[in-house]
Amino acid sequence: MVSTDEKKMEESMDGTQASDVTDATPVSNITPCPIAPKIKQVTAPRRLTITKPDDFHHHFRDGSKTATIVAHASRQFVKCIVMPNLNPPVTNTAMALVYRKHILSVPKCTITPLMTLYLTDHTTPEEITKAKESGHVYACKYYPAGATTNSQFGVTDVKHIYPAIRRMAECGIILCIHSEVSTPSVDIYDREEEFIETIMKPLVRDMPDNLKIVMEHISTKQGVEYVTNAPPNVAASITAHHLLYNRNALLVGGIKPHFYCLPILKRETHRLALLSAATSGNPKFFLGTDSAPHETSTKESGCGCAGVYTAHAALELYAEAFDSVDALELLEGFSSVFGSAFYGLERNTETVTLEEKSWNVPKRYPFMGKTVTPLRAGEKVKWSIVDKNFNFLFDV
Repeated sequence: MVSTDEKKMEESMDGTQASDVTDATPVSNITPCPIAPKIKQVTAPRRLTITKPDDFHHHFRDGSKTATIVAHASRQFVKCIVMPNLNPPVTNTAMALVYRKHILSVPKCTITPLMTLYLTDHTTPEEITKAKESGHVYACKYYPAGATTNSQFGVTDVKHIYPAIRRMAECGIILCIHSEVSTPSVDIYDREEEFIETIMKPLVRDMPDNLKIVMEHISTKQGVEYVTNAPPNVAASITAHHLLYNRNALLVGGIKPHFYCLPILKRETHRLALLSAATSGNPKFFLGTDSAPHETSTKESGCGCAGVYTAHAALELYAEAFDSVDALELLEGFSSVFGSAFYGLERNTETVTLEEKSWNVPKRYPFMGKTVTPLRAGEKVKWSIVDKNFNFLFDV
């Protein structure tokens, strides 16, 4: 909650001495002292302290790229669901454990990586059992083949993985879904709605109701409506960039490649529906950044990669979105409570404090000897995390 001692304060000086002015002195006859300062209005910055969040959709990449991401994520989050779409993808438990070790090896890493497996047409129930027994795999990711970055190894027909999904229900492993069809004939703006009708509804109908399903990074009004009315075992994550921007940010005044993501930004009506869902207090909707970094040169190219990098300022950007509709008091539930509850995780005990104090986002961050361009590069973010020890790592 915004603390009561952080209300607006006013200080003023009228430039006169009490002995110089009587009740009978006309206001027009009072001459201000020539050295008196101008009247100032001082506003105390608002602060908000909440339970430090978890992120239920984060891309850490591999190799030396991981260092920048871990540094940013550690400041923002306690636990992160780690996306498995590397190249090659993390398709089995052994690979997931190696990847986990890689993330934890980054100096000053404080986040707890919650691993996922990348589902393919050939994922077996036995591999799901191994994943559960490892104690470190919490979910499996269903990428429709061809739907997004490194999804070419994904699932061509959801029924191919029905046996593995049923084992997930038995083991208590969550199914995370990139909820878009990849059918070339379906318009890119309609792919989420088409997925709901042709895949999501039959999948929920066919599977036991103890299978928890997360429609990740929903981007449409139809996605909001479906999740709201779906059974209790269906939830959704929402990104900060889908709450703050519509497709005009990507297309008006020239193509802005650093706003290009999948699912793609949609019309304003969809953004408003997402914002309404996120600020509704409905526990079916929770934080999942889908922070997805790519080298600047691969974004600013003739065929730019899909992904928006938000790990550097994720929580501050969510605060902006919630503040835009006067709903800051609901940020903690969305960011720190609902996702953990759905995943069956303990709520974090650590807290984080946000302050309404703008800061300039660096134009670049280092990324495997090259750079990554963050969201709001060279621009301001209105909220900041109170952390005097944090160095914004590198403006390149």
